[in-house]
Amino acid sequence: MKNKLWIVLAGLLSACHPNKEQEYTLSHGEASCAFISETADGKKVISWIETQQGADTGTMYYAVQQGDTFSTPQVIPVANNVLPHAENMPKLVFKPDGEIIAMYGIEQHDPRNQWAGRVFYTHSLDTGKTWSAPQQLVTDTSSYDQRYFDVALLPDGEAGAIWLDNRKDINAEGSTLYFAKTSGHQGFRGEHAIAETACQCCRTDLYTDPKGHLHVAFRDIISDSIRDMVHLLSVDKGATFSAPARISADNWVVRGCPHTGPAMAANSFGLHCVWFTMGGGQGVYYTHSTDEGQTYSQRDTVCTTPMAKHPQITTVGDDKLMIVWDEPVKVGKEFNSRVGYQLRKGNGEVIKSGILTNDSLYVTFPVVKAVDQQTVLIAYTKKGSVCYRYLNF
Repeated sequence: MKNKLWIVLAGLLSACHPNKEQEYTLSHGEASCAFISETADGKKVISWIETQQGADTGTMYYAVQQGDTFSTPQVIPVANNVLPHAENMPKLVFKPDGEIIAMYGIEQHDPRNQWAGRVFYTHSLDTGKTWSAPQQLVTDTSSYDQRYFDVALLPDGEAGAIWLDNRKDINAEGSTLYFAKTSGHQGFRGEHAIAETACQCCRTDLYTDPKGHLHVAFRDIISDSIRDMVHLLSVDKGATFSAPARISADNWVVRGCPHTGPAMAANSFGLHCVWFTMGGGQGVYYTHSTDEGQTYSQRDTVCTTPMAKHPQITTVGDDKLMIVWDEPVKVGKEFNSRVGYQLRKGNGEVIKSGILTNDSLYVTFPVVKAVDQQTVLIAYTKKGSVCYRYLNF
């Protein structure tokens, strides 16, 4: 009788969690730029871009978690002409008052910089039924290039945004990093520069920790040639930020942009960071700080594959961390791409590593969020489709 009871309980428990081997496809057309956000009541949301065949730009879509699956994809019809760039992916943020903000980048075609872009946003006050006309994030005409933005919910219920901007006060290579936040439903206000000489083409990361402090990470250009990751801290909701501090002295000297930015997460053990570098070694690395970025642990290798890139990290409860990334894999004479993962304890100690996707596929730019104490949601692009799966441990 006892054995039968355990069998029943095991069946019920396994039914509560999705099959980690099952992959689901959300998109219908050519799609990319998966991103995971969260509604005010904790439902996960996956957003992406879909493009028509032969088109260079697309339209933003999203789907909301419904149990273990997701809703029918919903289009944001005003968020079109979106440039599908996975380091500059469109993003959603859900404010506690019900407002949804969608932010995305478009091409600028400016003669002063052929790669220039602009950041736009639109918002909905009726759970996505209707959307406002798109607004430019920056209205200053001296700003002709805004890219590699991030957006996050702030502790006061407003949304904050950071982005790389061409406006700068010094004659040095790199972009200026700006910050702005919403004011009720009036859009983003109070923009101000928070750092200079940022690497022009790497993803930035804006993160609000459990204490309500704001953390910013980006690839800086140090001493005109070193491109290492740095961290800023704000304890006053973005009014001021600390000076940039390197999370690791990799001393990577490179005359170009790697197109792979950092990611952060925090728990009671401290702030955790992951990034790609070719300084003093090549691949994805991890470090953590127990004093909010004043000092960091010695960096630790996450993946030994030299060209593993685009790492993302999330906390799973307070006792675990999950890191994902993509890496090339040679199959015959061709190269595909697969997604790897690593589970760590809450203090950063490695528990296990593994490969999530098959070597025969071409899978890139994974993103990850925790669902519960033993499950994470991972979304990614697979040969023109946006897919997701759950990973249980």
